This record gives sequence, structure tokens and C-alpha cells, in this order.
Amino acid sequence: MSIRLRKLLFVISRVLWITFFAHVTVDLFVDLPYNYWLTWLPALGAIALDVLRGRTAGKHIQLESRAAVEVGPPVTGRWSALNSPADKVPSHGTHHLGQTYAIDITAEPEQGPARPAPVWFWPVARRGQAYPAFGAPLHAVADATVVHAEDGQRDHLSRSSLVGVLYFWLIEGVGRVIGGTRRIVGNHIVLDLGEGVFAMYAHVQRGSLAVRAGDKVVAGQRLGGCGNSGNSTEPHVHFQLMDGPDLETARGIPFRWRGVGVPANKEKFTVDANTYTESIFHP
Repeated sequence: MSIRLRKLLFVISRVLWITFFAHVTVDLFVDLPYNYWLTWLPALGAIALDVLRGRTAGKHIQLESRAAVEVGPPVTGRWSALNSPADKVPSHGTHHLGQTYAIDITAEPEQGPARPAPVWFWPVARRGQAYPAFGAPLHAVADATVVHAEDGQRDHLSRSSLVGVLYFWLIEGVGRVIGGTRRIVGNHIVLDLGEGVFAMYAHVQRGSLAVRAGDKVVAGQRLGGCGNSGNSTEPHVHFQLMDGPDLETARGIPFRWRGVGVPANKEKFTVDANTYTESIFHP
């Protein structure tokens, strides 16, 4: 499937979802001049297109069987992995947005305040500052060119209680689907590593960017901070490699972090702070 066709199917799918949610909203206030069940046709069409795109991407990745690309870690300190491709592929349950081999990581420092555990009822939500990952520096995993960098979206409260999670899935998730890719990944950075490999960092902290599109960066250079923007339940780093700069058409590429490998779900790992020197952080 060509990039142009992938883009077209993505746009059609989004239009169908928007049409569906618009019909459902309007139907709350007025009687539509046709059978209620017809309002579900756009949703069914969107689901069919999403399944088609996912299966096509999966077959392409399976046939290509690309070797993992080794890059440096995007963070320093002690972290743990979530939704790791070491446990399942696609790691996030979908090939969409180049997420086939994506990984989520969250800070788990040995000293200082610990990461708050999820709760059933109280507190319903927490500020980002309650999590040790919030504001942690993000580093370039290789010498690269910045293709995209934005940090204007807000860092919202955590969604780590039962009420928060229900809100996240039933209300906020719907809004972000309608809002498009940017609202899903939040503030994000895309790096061109060369040879058809691109790195993407999602959920970047608002106002934390130290680079902009077009900048040349070196391995270890500070790019920004970890935040909680976009489709995120708590401050964490979402990292992935992909074969193009456009999230809507890119396909995932497997990775390995130098000195770390690919940590499995709940596996804690440490990246020495001396891996990247301060002189590299601020060239």
C-alpha cells in the first residue's frame, strides 16, 4: 500500500468517525429523519478501514522482518518499562501511528519521592509534579535533524483513579480521536536519524522544548522534558522508531537502546547520568 493511499484511508477514517460522533450528538437534541441505526454506518466503515490499515501494516512489517536499529537511550536515571515490544508486538495493540514497536517508560528513582501508585477512588487525579518523570530531560538518541517539535498543548492531570480512567476512555479518548493525531500524541518531537529511520517522542512537557524544526542535534543533546500531554494517563515517555516522519502513514521499526536493550514490562533499568555529558546537553 503506497504512502498516498495510506494517507487517504487515514483521512477517510477520521472523517467517518467525526460524522458518526456528530450524528450521535445531534440525535440527543433532535429527531433525525432516518432510522437511528443508520447513524452507526460511518463508525462501522471507519472500523473496517482501521482493520484494513492495521492488517496491511502488520503483513508489511512481517514480510520486511527488519533488524532492530540500535540507538542511545532517550533518558538517564532509573526507569521502568510499560507496553514494551519485548512482551508483545504490536506493543500498544495497534500498528497505527507507527506504534508497532513503541515503548512507554516512567521514572522510578531510588531516592526521593516515589511514583504514585494507581488508586481506586482518591485522589481522583494528581498534578504532573507528583510524578518523578515529570520534567525529566529527554535526550537525542543519535545525531539527527529535528523534523518536528511542538510543546504548546497543556499537561493535564493524571488519569490514575477508577474515575479518571473511565473519563480517559469514555470521554477524553473520544475527543482526542476527533481532534486528530496531534491530540493523541500530544506535544511531540520527531528526529530524522538518517537512512530512512525516524525517532518520535510523545507527551512532551509544555514549554520545555530546547530545539525546533530544522535544528541539527548530537547524540545526548537535551531536546525537552517529559510531560503528560495528549493521550496519557500519567507523565511518561512514549518512544518509537518509524520509517517516515508522518505519523499517519509511518510504519514502526524495532529498536534497541545501547547498554539497555529492550526492557520488558515492569522491568526497571538504569542509564548512567554520565552517559551524556552536560557539555553535550547544551552545545
